[in-house]
Amino acid sequence: MAAFLSSSLNALPGVWQGDAWAHAPQPAVATGHAPLDAQLPGGGWPLGCMSELLLPPQAHPEWTLVMPALAAHLAQGPGRAVLVTPPLEPFLPALQPLGLAADRLCCIHPPSPRADMAAAWACEQALRCRDVRAVLAWLPQVPAAVLRRLQLAAAQHRQLLWVMRPERSRAQASPAPLRLWLQPQGEELHVHVVKRRGPPLAQPVALPARTPVLAAALQAQAQWRRQVQAAAWGMGGRTPQEVEDALACLALATH
Repeated sequence: MAAFLSSSLNALPGVWQGDAWAHAPQPAVATGHAPLDAQLPGGGWPLGCMSELLLPPQAHPEWTLVMPALAAHLAQGPGRAVLVTPPLEPFLPALQPLGLAADRLCCIHPPSPRADMAAAWACEQALRCRDVRAVLAWLPQVPAAVLRRLQLAAAQHRQLLWVMRPERSRAQASPAPLRLWLQPQGEELHVHVVKRRGPPLAQPVALPARTPVLAAALQAQAQWRRQVQAAAWGMGGRTPQEVEDALACLALATH
């Protein structure tokens, strides 16, 4: 009888069993991190679902994690990514080498009071906009009822939605089908799969703290800053090593 029921359930469209999580019928966008894709249902970020990223205090590893998928998703067609209350403004010269043009990003900072609720409202409206392909929202204090509304809006409009919340929220219930806790560990980023459609994952997924493209972009940014400093101090004709040594001496002299 049990075998008959199991085969009958498997024959129903849209029904999958817990031990078949890796092959669940979930539309997804590849994360750009192969070890993480191997642990996510559908092989990537769920499309039409909320992905909740739990962040440590005073750290912002979310960009390393979402950047490859965001750039690839925007490259597939017109539309924008909406950033709702980002704690730091994105540095556009560093994003352009990653494939993110300035005109594809839109930042929203709702005014106070009740900034969190206004941010959640802006996030929901962005998910309903036909010109929006992805939404990234930093919502540290919104209640579970608001998160459920955002999850429903993402499902109705088949949008990519990342919601960033503090790591202390991991003990709270959440409607997000996917919850990841991010822990920077030196040169690595440990991604704990707190919740997924399937069995729990005992060990975190270890990823490089910076992707090669992001590392190259940050290096180019640092070099550009050194060149600006060199020009300001009249050292434009010197070699890069001479500039580096001179700026180091200036830094020591000012302390």
